[in-house]
Amino acid sequence: MHGSASPGWLLVALCAATGAYCLLRMRSSVEEQRRAAGGEALMGFGMAAMAVPAAVFTPPAWVWPAYAVVFGAAGLRALWAARSGRHHLHHLVGAAAMVYMAVVMAGSPAHAHGHGASGTPLLTGVLLLYFAGYVLLTGVRLIPVVTVAGGGPGAPSVPAPGGGAGAGGRAGAGWGDRPELARACRLSMAIGMLAMLLPL
Repeated sequence: MHGSASPGWLLVALCAATGAYCLLRMRSSVEEQRRAAGGEALMGFGMAAMAVPAAVFTPPAWVWPAYAVVFGAAGLRALWAARSGRHHLHHLVGAAAMVYMAVVMAGSPAHAHGHGASGTPLLTGVLLLYFAGYVLLTGVRLIPVVTVAGGGPGAPSVPAPGGGAGAGGRAGAGWGDRPELARACRLSMAIGMLAMLLPL
């Protein structure tokens, strides 16, 4: 690592790559996946812009209120969408975390963007616990499940149903429609969110 800017650039790269992948997922033939991918792309690019090291670019004061408005609107959209699916609640929490970080950065411009601002410890702690739990749970869900054929100790192992390209009828699904890739995308953003919340 070369100074404090290196972790910032790594975070920018992670979030931008995740946002770009989410843009590609918007080409899905499934409308619900397109909507979720659009919100996740906004989150990824927003996090990437917020993570740019202060030594390189210090945004003008109006940027943080603009962030709060954009992600506040994204949070309201996620709240509305949560009527049809629980997974939108995660988008709501992510948008709320972005609003929170924007408000904290706007309130302490001397430290803003350098991620040295001090937020409300209780709210920061709650968000850190949520995202840490989300990272652990999603990471466990990404571990491939292997079942044993025949159930005996020496029986050969086979992938669980739905795990392969030909299983579960997913042979025709495009790589952008694969749920494990969408989970990996959300996992990357949750790790990025943890990295951004820790210095608050």
